[in-house]
Amino acid sequence: MAKKLVEAISEVCRTEHYAYRTEETYLKWIKRFIAFHGNKHPREMGADEVQNFLTHLAVERKVSASSQNQALSAILFLYKKVLGIDLPWMVDVVRAKRSRRMPVVLTRSEVQRVLSCMSGQKRLMASLCYGSGLRLVECLRLRIKDIDFEYLQITIRDGKGAKDRVTVLPEQLVPDIERQMEDVRQIMEQDIALGKNGVSLPDAIDRKIKKASLSWPWQYLFPSVKYAFITHNESMRRHHAHASVLSRAVKTAVNAAGINKRATTHTFRHSFATHLLERGCDIRTVQELLGHTDLKTTQIYTHILKRGGNAVRSPLDL
Repeated sequence: MAKKLVEAISEVCRTEHYAYRTEETYLKWIKRFIAFHGNKHPREMGADEVQNFLTHLAVERKVSASSQNQALSAILFLYKKVLGIDLPWMVDVVRAKRSRRMPVVLTRSEVQRVLSCMSGQKRLMASLCYGSGLRLVECLRLRIKDIDFEYLQITIRDGKGAKDRVTVLPEQLVPDIERQMEDVRQIMEQDIALGKNGVSLPDAIDRKIKKASLSWPWQYLFPSVKYAFITHNESMRRHHAHASVLSRAVKTAVNAAGINKRATTHTFRHSFATHLLERGCDIRTVQELLGHTDLKTTQIYTHILKRGGNAVRSPLDL
């Protein structure tokens, strides 16, 4: 793919304030779309090429419906936003129908078994995902200023859909978080002493707040060990810990705990919602804590409560 087109895609993504992960994902799919058609320029292609690519993904690559729709969204973005081309022929391109699947949920005892197989920073991260209902990336992006010990709450900044929200901070995690903050302070002071650039910052904070990258409130709660080049900051910065750090640790802990479920870091979030509803928590409150726009998204957890012994008993048992 031509360098100018890559630069144009990145420029539009940043102008439209798309998340960096969305930018990376769109670039990946657009590159695959163009490569599939022998590096032909998108202006020379139409509905047939788009449909052939989506069919290739579904039939030959066997991608999920969500991945197929993600690819279509990237192609739509390319034509509409980047190339400025009207797409009347896109009406005939049908989105894949997503399967409605029940989320995997751990019982309270299973959560405890998994957490008992973890230690240190990774256990704290997993405990926050469960105790506060955080998505993996929301946990990783937490900064010192987002933790409120007095009100026992956590502020999630720029969550899914570019929304902020407030969720609960488990009181029993306060001592562990305070110890983690002591480690973060040592890392920050070391960076200052070595004349480092500090942490990566969102949007124009670098310009608006002088030396914010080396100030205490803006430090990540879970910083990375090494510095890396951050594209939007255009410099070497200390980013937050990589997602694979927690994902691998949870997978290992699930296996060690002997849990026969396909549990991931996101399973803690599903479990958080289900366990709150089990205790009689109002569904609207759970919706706000999770940051769901539509109540229907939260209602899926009520279906989980109706399974098995939670609400319906087998006639054999009666």
